[in-house]
Amino acid sequence: MSTTPTAITTEATKFLPRLRGFIGAALFFALRRFPRLVQIYRNENSWAVFRFVLACFGAALVILPLGLWKGWMVAIFGLVLFVTAILLPPAEIESGTDRKARELGAQTVVSGGDYAPGNAPSTHARLFISPVHIWALDAQFRPLVVIPVGEITRLRVEPARSGWMLQVRWGDHKAEFRYQGIFAERFARLAEESILAANPSAPGMERKQRAAGA
Repeated sequence: MSTTPTAITTEATKFLPRLRGFIGAALFFALRRFPRLVQIYRNENSWAVFRFVLACFGAALVILPLGLWKGWMVAIFGLVLFVTAILLPPAEIESGTDRKARELGAQTVVSGGDYAPGNAPSTHARLFISPVHIWALDAQFRPLVVIPVGEITRLRVEPARSGWMLQVRWGDHKAEFRYQGIFAERFARLAEESILAANPSAPGMERKQRAAGA
């Protein structure tokens, strides 16, 4: 008996999570690049209107250009917009991340990629950055490592196997955060920029800022 139908079903079930992951990454990038979108995302009514307008615009691009030459290219783009509007997450008035950031006094929260504490398996981390400390927390907000900002002696972003890596050194300690995916370099540099901006008056930070801008 052929197993082809099973293989097709398996691939189909994997496609939607991958698409949602890509859209989530793109949304994260857009929110960081265009801060005003955060205000819309935090307002339930505004976010609903934004999704509705995006869906209508995408549907219009699917229907209207069908009679035009090569209109199918515009239709595909419209279909992507329509599907994106459906898959976008609902508005988030206040998340657990917001509450944890307020508790820690963190001014910025960015992706920390994958971090392996000691000999433990790697886990996805988020960096909660304050002028005094950087907390790397897992999905359950458990601390993976705490870095004192004022003691950082090295901050470097460099290519790594199948992605990019952010390396942080302080004292005799070192933490490496590995990023993968199409936005790997941007996420790593965003984390670096956020750490540099956390406490410019800390020892060595001015020197690191000049090096990062060189």
